[in-house]
Amino acid sequence: MSRFQLLDIVRCKNTLGEGVQWNPIDQCVWWTDIPAAKLYRYSPTEKQLDEWVMPEPVGSFAFVERDSRLILALATGFAWFDLESGRCEWIARPELEITGNRFNDGRVDRQGRFWAGTTVEQQLADGQAAALYCLDRQQQVTRHLDGLKISNSLCWSPDSQKLYHADSPNHRIDVYDFDAPTGKLTNKKMFIQVPPGIEPDGACIDAEGYLWNAQWGGARVVRYSPAGEVDQLLDLPVSQPTCVALGGPQMNWLFITSAQKGLSPQQQAAQPDAGALFIYEADVRGLPEEWYRPE
Repeated sequence: MSRFQLLDIVRCKNTLGEGVQWNPIDQCVWWTDIPAAKLYRYSPTEKQLDEWVMPEPVGSFAFVERDSRLILALATGFAWFDLESGRCEWIARPELEITGNRFNDGRVDRQGRFWAGTTVEQQLADGQAAALYCLDRQQQVTRHLDGLKISNSLCWSPDSQKLYHADSPNHRIDVYDFDAPTGKLTNKKMFIQVPPGIEPDGACIDAEGYLWNAQWGGARVVRYSPAGEVDQLLDLPVSQPTCVALGGPQMNWLFITSAQKGLSPQQQAAQPDAGALFIYEADVRGLPEEWYRPE
């Protein structure tokens, strides 16, 4: 018997869906289509899909405690965004001068800080590299990792002692010792290696401390134990799943974004649901997504 039951497919035809997360307040799932510079909200109960156009491509975002605005990791930096007015207020743009880079995967840690990394979308200069940044609660930005190509798979163990992160073209997810008060990363180790032709993309941690990973080029989502062993595998009808989240009324719905980017006409014909959002019921429960907590 399958451990997963398909509940819904939102055929939004995203070029590059990403950053999916569940909002328990409005009982909706939110995500972004990066190249389209759009933010999406979908109500699974009402089957209602809403979208907003962002000022720039948005790699990731976070909800904010006691504030109706969002924190965005736009292509060129961190910003506040008001959904009602469309007003954007820049906080920091640490790679504004690096042409060809943009912000990518991001998430809030359990201490209320927003982390987001960049990607080298176009290699235009020798030595050009991406990095991983933290926007702290005082809205100060610190760089924690550099020399990257595609920052991805960012998530933390339930006890905040471990940070998981991938530089996707390396075909692996690494794990660091994480000092929660300072955000310092030490003792890098390989957590898992994926097969050739597959890149680890967005990830999340469930209530048991297992890591779920969307695997670009692999047509699958994999659940790994804290020891790095494969525990569950969900095969998908699309080759490029991009990000995963657990949520829903009982926190047992698995949300998966996907992409059409780079597919040939023949591949698109074979994958008519590429770029859709998939919703499955799983046999495990997730943890509530952390929200940014400014001081």
